[in-house]
Amino acid sequence: MMIAEVSERFDISQDTLRYYERIGLIPHVNRNKSGVRDYREEDCKWVEFAKCMRSAGLPIEVLIEYVGLFQQGNETAEARKELLIEQRKELIVKLEDMKKTLERLDYKIARYEQAVTEAEKN
Repeated sequence: MMIAEVSERFDISQDTLRYYERIGLIPHVNRNKSGVRDYREEDCKWVEFAKCMRSAGLPIEVLIEYVGLFQQGNETAEARKELLIEQRKELIVKLEDMKKTLERLDYKIARYEQAVTEAEKN
């Protein structure tokens, strides 16, 4: 699959795909005889993983570390698991913060709706 197809499939720019590959977030992508990137399904799984984790706010450095550990083989399984557990804990904290912010926004919106309704009555 060509880079344009992968870009469209995952709604991620070609520049971002190249960047992710360059920094090691996506392991080496094979190239055809002409030197053009030829994404295989395994590469697409890495793209999907990177996009998902980045969308959740995981730092690029952590994801690069994870990919590096993965490439070292099964002996790093425990380290990879611990890294993901730590990121999960941090994500839970972020979710709680976001929940509080959402509740505050809901409260503020309700107050404005009440004020507008009262102003319309007068």
